[in-house]
Amino acid sequence: MTAFTVRLLQVQAVDADTYAAKGDVNRYVTYEIAAERGSITDRSGGELATTVDAYDIIGDPLLLTPAQTGVRDGPEQAAELLAPILDRDPEELAEKLSAPKSRYAVLARSRTPQVWKQIKDLKSALAEKTAPGDVSVLAGINQEPHSKRVYPNKELAAGILGFVNARGEGAGGLEALLEKDLAGEPGRITYAQSGGRRVPTESAREQPAVPGSDVELTIDRDIQWAAQEAITEQVEKSAADRGYVIVQDTRTGEILAMANAPGFDPNDISSASETGTGLGNPALQDAYEPGSTSKVMSMAAVLEEGVATPDTHVTVPNRLHRADRSFADDVDHPTWYLTLNGVLAKSSNIGTILSVEQLGKTQKEANRVLHSYLRKFGLGRPTGLDYPGETPGILAKPEDWSASQQYTIPFGQGLSLNAVQAASIYSTIANGGERIEPQLVRGLRAPDGSFVPAPEPERTRVVGEKTAKTLAKMLEAVVGNEQGTGTKARIPGYRVAGKTGTSNRVDPETGGYRGYTASFAGFAPADKPRLTVYCAVQNPTRGSYFGGQVCGPVHKKVMEFALKTLEVPPTGTKPPGLPVEFEPGD
Repeated sequence: MTAFTVRLLQVQAVDADTYAAKGDVNRYVTYEIAAERGSITDRSGGELATTVDAYDIIGDPLLLTPAQTGVRDGPEQAAELLAPILDRDPEELAEKLSAPKSRYAVLARSRTPQVWKQIKDLKSALAEKTAPGDVSVLAGINQEPHSKRVYPNKELAAGILGFVNARGEGAGGLEALLEKDLAGEPGRITYAQSGGRRVPTESAREQPAVPGSDVELTIDRDIQWAAQEAITEQVEKSAADRGYVIVQDTRTGEILAMANAPGFDPNDISSASETGTGLGNPALQDAYEPGSTSKVMSMAAVLEEGVATPDTHVTVPNRLHRADRSFADDVDHPTWYLTLNGVLAKSSNIGTILSVEQLGKTQKEANRVLHSYLRKFGLGRPTGLDYPGETPGILAKPEDWSASQQYTIPFGQGLSLNAVQAASIYSTIANGGERIEPQLVRGLRAPDGSFVPAPEPERTRVVGEKTAKTLAKMLEAVVGNEQGTGTKARIPGYRVAGKTGTSNRVDPETGGYRGYTASFAGFAPADKPRLTVYCAVQNPTRGSYFGGQVCGPVHKKVMEFALKTLEVPPTGTKPPGLPVEFEPGD
């Protein structure tokens, strides 16, 4: 009794403050409850990015001090036990668990439930062997429930989706753009514990986490897959730097596919740096000179201003001297006697220059008129997607065009755009001359299940419906006429309108021209448009580099798949067969 009384006085009087502090340290802990990140789906609800249960393994260094564990090397012992489970270096873990005055150390992120179960079972076994009054060396090891981001389709649509960082926050693409909607709001929980275990008889204070909203995209997963397969195959076949394919619904502006090659797997972003593919979305972030696909805008201006018709005669010499240089077409030829329709079908640079010169009484006036149309088609300005890192392209003011630019811009050199802008130009023609801002997001689905649609896209009248229909007929000649440059884009049973492009490419390393950009843009059915498909391949070095040869087949493959997927029937009508040439003297 005497010994008991002395010990009681020691505990309650002499060492009271010490034991009270030790009790407070061990008694209450507060942890953040991670909010479940919203999923990203395609237009039909197919998951493109989702979350699975995972745990961040954390440590409380204060609970591993000698005063708490009764041993001098608590952090080292804990590190040796955890290293093989977490696949971490023991010295690295020991250093984190030895941080002075710290109550929080992240030992590993996004571990599976199985990993935490191993640690939990080990903690229980050690706690049973620990001396009374002390805590085990794993008592300070806990977990924070965490949602690990998973991309079940790997590379599919990775350029659009982006990726998350080690903390689970959006760090690229739509994951970053929509971070606030996807992330939700974390909660907090405070509870009593002893020896690393929660005291079941004590109540807990909890503020629940609010899950993030799900995001529904305009993307069709099947069409995205077809586009990605086609462009990946062509980039490899052409030994090219990269390529992109855009598929757009001409009636709504919704993007059904945006594929890049080569791509990356957002589940393992380290592989992108190892292979040099990068983590961006080149379809929106690359600015390049489009070449002849942009001639459709020059023709739109000429038709809308009423200075020519598809039947207007244009005599095209072998060379055309303007400013300080001599301009040529892509092939040497005798004098061509073409209609305006033929200029587009044969993709004549000289014929385009001669036609655009008619837009004004002076060259400066013609430049201003053309520039106004290029702006209305969306060049030199953002697409409206607000995508991180998107380029608006380059379109100088007409008064700043150089002596040569005023003649090269009409056929697509001396200005730049991105692939979505290029697709939007053709969707504008297909939609009767009205431009609809492209869309990638259909809406958000809140945690309560309610759906909030995306705002209606902005609409702009670019050219009249008559001009648009005329252009569609002219673009059919590019594909349907044997003299056209786009015959490889034909689809049996369907009327296809389109345009080839082969432009000199600016080398990003030297700033000078080196190599080519091959492209093809078009829509179908030509007389009742539903879909636009745009393809571009940068710097093809094996085989042909002409747009019709490189991208024409890609356009055909993707367009054919998309039409069948959406069950778009052929119209069954015959093309108009506009004349390409005229006889001198007529």
